[in-house]
Amino acid sequence: MAQSRSAVGRDAVPSYSLPVRVYYEDTDSGGVVYYANYLKFMERARTEWLRSLGFEQDELRVREGVLFAVRRAEIDYLRPALFNDQLMVSVDLCGSGGASLLFEQEVRREADAALCCRGRIKIACLSEKTLGPNRIPAALLAELANVL
Repeated sequence: MAQSRSAVGRDAVPSYSLPVRVYYEDTDSGGVVYYANYLKFMERARTEWLRSLGFEQDELRVREGVLFAVRRAEIDYLRPALFNDQLMVSVDLCGSGGASLLFEQEVRREADAALCCRGRIKIACLSEKTLGPNRIPAALLAELANVL
């Protein structure tokens, strides 16, 4: 079950966590999660985090004319996750600018809390029409102020 909190300050509890099961399609021939799939797991968790705040990306595109795209990803792979592992993918918003969001994310095995992967992901808010930088919509910024 996903978990969300709105709090001032940061502590050991992530602001949002999404459970993800490792399927055969997520692994390489050795049954180990293929490295690029950790980015997919993190993307899913950020999407669900945004949804938990009451925002759908397709609705933001239609109503506000904005899209979100990964601008930078720094990933550290620490331990392998394997076929059929249950993972918890955390999302912590650690900063925002006028047109960007910065996240710290972790992927842990649920069984032993082993840290498999961690990343720092910078997201750019873009204009749907120009694909150039666009200010984050005011309603979303207001909600993010409660999360930071």
